[in-house]
Amino acid sequence: MSLERARRPGVDDKRALYRARPLVFVDDLDRPVLEEVDRRHLSGSLRLRAGDEVTAGDGHGGWRVCRLGDALEPVGGIHRAQRPHPPVTVGFALVKGGKADSIVQKLTEVGVDRIVSFDAARSVVRWDEATALDRWSRMARVMREAAMQSRRLWLPQLDPLRPFDQVVGPGTALADPEGGPLNENLTELLVGPEGGWSGAERKGRPTVRLGTEVMRTETAAVVAGALLVGLRAQLLSPPRSAAPGPVGGRN
Repeated sequence: MSLERARRPGVDDKRALYRARPLVFVDDLDRPVLEEVDRRHLSGSLRLRAGDEVTAGDGHGGWRVCRLGDALEPVGGIHRAQRPHPPVTVGFALVKGGKADSIVQKLTEVGVDRIVSFDAARSVVRWDEATALDRWSRMARVMREAAMQSRRLWLPQLDPLRPFDQVVGPGTALADPEGGPLNENLTELLVGPEGGWSGAERKGRPTVRLGTEVMRTETAAVVAGALLVGLRAQLLSPPRSAAPGPVGGRN
């Protein structure tokens, strides 16, 4: 949507206004300072020039319009956007190569609020402490870039790598090809490794299916995020009587 359209009578909601401009994150909205990497992106990839307007956000729901120049020049006051509720969490078992970056990118773009990576009993990939820290830092950069691209005013929470028993809670369900249907009350979902869940991981926990086919971890994680966010936004209509699926099923 263009800025001109966003400003027309009848199309003046704040979401339209901030989404009409590129979004950049700053540490302080009272004194916004543009990071050099973001300046290069705005002037290079987006072809913006001095005098063009951007939305500056603090990653915590605050935003204001600024004009590009040698420094960011605030235009108007600071606005606050409510955090989506209830928050949606998606966790995924460790995957090979750069697939974790891709998962984080897509989960950020679809609107997931908390992203967790974890060690599962049948995970093929294992990260030592140094690798886990390096990968977390890289995923955080990817998440920030994806949030700017998708005009997200609230940055997701990106948890450090944890063992399975530290990420699963009373309301957490496990994705499983033979699980039950999704429930509109479900907000926390974990996607396991391609080897499936162990008996101990699955024991006593609800399972839900994400589709009709068996998916790779990186595909299932993104589908899980899209479905949960879609349910929260009332874009999907699950059976009213549905509950997280039965325990058991194929590993």
